[in-house]
Amino acid sequence: MGTLLLLMAQHGYGILFLIVFLEAIGLPVPAALALVAGGAATASGILRVPTALLLAVVGMLLGDSLLYVLGRHLGWGLLGYLCKVSANPETCILRSAESFYKRGRTTLLLAKFVPGVNTMAPPLAGSMKMPFLQFFGLDLVGASLYALAYGLIGFLFRDFLAVIARGFQAVGHAVEIVVIGAAIAFIAHRLWRYRKYRVYRVVPRVQVIELAKKLQSDESGKILLVDVRSHGYYDPGAARIRGSIRIEPNNLSEEVTKLPKNKDIYLYCT
Repeated sequence: MGTLLLLMAQHGYGILFLIVFLEAIGLPVPAALALVAGGAATASGILRVPTALLLAVVGMLLGDSLLYVLGRHLGWGLLGYLCKVSANPETCILRSAESFYKRGRTTLLLAKFVPGVNTMAPPLAGSMKMPFLQFFGLDLVGASLYALAYGLIGFLFRDFLAVIARGFQAVGHAVEIVVIGAAIAFIAHRLWRYRKYRVYRVVPRVQVIELAKKLQSDESGKILLVDVRSHGYYDPGAARIRGSIRIEPNNLSEEVTKLPKNKDIYLYCT
């Protein structure tokens, strides 16, 4: 916190804008902490409230709009990339999509307050073809709430934060040891989860030509094709492979009951 307050004093609005923008595009930087420091800086007279708030919201909107556009054009490829930090990327995408599918508008309003979802919500909105003006309006409200909430904390508790900053300076070496230890523990935990779930990273696949041959052979009666395209890529009028059935991937617990147990099931998506 002491370092952030020092940066605010030296670089003012620029550092606040940069940090919130970088978090908005998915980089692991502490935007909430920067907003708290920005609030403390406004209480101290270093920054002006309207300018700091405007730049923070604009920084978030620019980053979110960039991910929205990329999500609209790159779809699930971008979502998979953003989920690479997860132990199980496919589960990461599915859970994020399920949350957005069921609570799209609410998700955008509150996404900034939920780590992980804050990065996934804008590209999901783009990939699911949400109109940009609707997305922008909801994101504007969400970004404003986020900036106001954390900025207000810094503004109201400026003196308390100053005491904490001085305390960190007094025990700087101890804090460094704790941070390094926490980082090592985090890396070890991620490696453990990676090894635990690595079996799920390999999804069996079949070439189209191979499946086509099976469908033309005597085995065709034992095969069931299932269309699992996600919401945004599928609508009731969409064409699908002849003979296939449709299930909604964001409601698997109920949809799997439709699948027979005496057939070989082949799934296809986008």
